[in-house]
Amino acid sequence: MKKLITILLLAVLAFSVFAQAATEASNEPITIEFWTHEDANRQALEEQYIADFEATHPNVKINRSVYSSTKIPEIVMTAYASGEGPDIFNLQISHEYSYIINGLVAPVDYASAGFKDAKEMAEHYMPGILDPVTVDGKIYGMPLEITNWVIYVDKNVFVDAGLDPEKDLPKTWEDILALAPQIVKRDGDILTRRVFDFNYDLPIPQFQPMIEQCGGAFVSEDGKEAIVGKEGWIKFLTFMQQWGPNGLNYGSPTLTIARKLINKDNNDMAMAMAGLYQEPRIQKDNPDYYNSDNWCLIPFPRFADAVEGSPSASFIAHYYMVNSEASEAKQKVCWEFISYMLSHPIDYLTKGGTIVQPVAGILETPEMQALRDSDVVLADLANSDCILYGDYSPEFEALLKTAITDVMIQGVSPEDAYNKLKKEAQAVLDER
Repeated sequence: MKKLITILLLAVLAFSVFAQAATEASNEPITIEFWTHEDANRQALEEQYIADFEATHPNVKINRSVYSSTKIPEIVMTAYASGEGPDIFNLQISHEYSYIINGLVAPVDYASAGFKDAKEMAEHYMPGILDPVTVDGKIYGMPLEITNWVIYVDKNVFVDAGLDPEKDLPKTWEDILALAPQIVKRDGDILTRRVFDFNYDLPIPQFQPMIEQCGGAFVSEDGKEAIVGKEGWIKFLTFMQQWGPNGLNYGSPTLTIARKLINKDNNDMAMAMAGLYQEPRIQKDNPDYYNSDNWCLIPFPRFADAVEGSPSASFIAHYYMVNSEASEAKQKVCWEFISYMLSHPIDYLTKGGTIVQPVAGILETPEMQALRDSDVVLADLANSDCILYGDYSPEFEALLKTAITDVMIQGVSPEDAYNKLKKEAQAVLDER
């Protein structure tokens, strides 16, 4: 409870700084282009914060533009390339880090954001959360959210397949393979009911921990070698080959994303990967199902012989950043506005689509503890690492998607896919 009080006091302090700055602000008109990924719940919340901010800053106009989470990295990159990048944006850190390294985003203006210095700002957040956006002692982003993925289970599918929806829940990837023959249904070669499937559009968050469990890594500890641990990589790629339509035919990148089906409870998807944000989506799409005991969350699976000490999962971090090309006056207003938005962590959690802002103490709040199966999510989060980030990470992600498609769809052997991936990733790394 003391930590919750601290969060609320910090929110009040941030608002006080914001209100004071409003009275001191120049009357010069400022228009801010604010780009973010789509989320209906968060949209309503942030539009209200924009209206509140504009009411106390009559010279400021904030244009909020929304794009799909899979498209926004390319959209932001294209805009920057044409010299028309947004003033404020957020992406996964795997796509944002290159903007820091290449001087395309500005360091946080601590005073405008309501902090004395970098140390005070770091103390406001969970330990280590600012590490991915800290370079040479300067912090370059304010975290909107962290998300780790777990498995959503439709218990009704288990029952229909003659399984016990409590005792037969999987713990390992091998368990999922063992359950598949009892759950999967096909019309010829066409899957009509899947045991589970991945989100192939966002490969790093779910495949990184699997690769690390097998003993592979994207980059060596000294940062000089790409795609290390050949045996682990081939084990992972072999699993994906077997999973695909040319193997056991349990899933495919060409099929509808699993998390979009499981909400409907149509007996066509037993398990899907998603974060806590999926819970309000279930509530919206299927209220009766949401309010039933017919679904639950289970931890991110591990391989039975996973490397000791390898993470259970990975977490995705999103940070709000500010364009370094914006004028100094605009940058100050941007950081002030971002700080004002993010001074409402409980609202983001309860009204914004279960967005977990990683402020100190948030995980112990009653609101967090009240979320369904939050203990499952938090246990995995405690043993997770941040997803891959570096100047090379967007290219690595694209190469990983190609390698997975090669073994699952194109009939390429795991060893050949590994050799190609390593060669091309090393070339990317060597250019940095």
